[in-house]
Amino acid sequence: MRLLLVEDDDHVAAALSAVLARHGFAVTHARSGEEALQALLPGEAAPFGVVLLDLGLPDQDGYEVCGKIRKRTSIPVIMVTARADVRSRIHGLNLGADDYVVKPYDTGELIARIHAVIRRPSAGAAKKSADTELRLGSVRIELPTRQVSVDGDAVQLTRKEFDLLALLAQRPGVVFRREQIISEVWRTSWEGTGRTLEVHVASLRAKLHMPALIETVRGVGYRLVAPAS
Repeated sequence: MRLLLVEDDDHVAAALSAVLARHGFAVTHARSGEEALQALLPGEAAPFGVVLLDLGLPDQDGYEVCGKIRKRTSIPVIMVTARADVRSRIHGLNLGADDYVVKPYDTGELIARIHAVIRRPSAGAAKKSADTELRLGSVRIELPTRQVSVDGDAVQLTRKEFDLLALLAQRPGVVFRREQIISEVWRTSWEGTGRTLEVHVASLRAKLHMPALIETVRGVGYRLVAPAS
């Protein structure tokens, strides 16, 4: 598995590259946003399986780089940064990042998150129903094409946001435990994914402009509250 590491600190990059290599990744190191974008141009080498993107780059902000990457390819992107506030996380996910890891991090957690995002998107929700489309009031979810619209207007979701929405929409009103959601959507039981789940829920509420669509059941998990038709 080829991995693109976008990190301007050579010491950090060298240490992380050594760890990643021990876990079977062939690491290409880019020191700037422009180097990263050039590395992602089509070439003879096998494509990258995932991008680890630092936000504090010397030539351009990592958010900008993420947006450009997402316009070119659907390669999973994990933002790795010291920016820990929820607004920064939501902004990164809205730009198309698949996950967001805050420095300092445990390398074991980072490896687990990498493996989680490179797995194929969960098809569990689609397999539970023969229907190819779900309608919840003004919300339309097309499972085969992974498209979502509200009142006919398309809503751009990341892969994990779509998987999360599709899972909850299969059984409106039913409470899904946090552990169950993490297992179904992220295909992992890693405890650190819980914070990522919260960020994805907040991002869905904002993108759909329906803060009441996904209800938090304290101490248990989440459920989708179907809007009135």
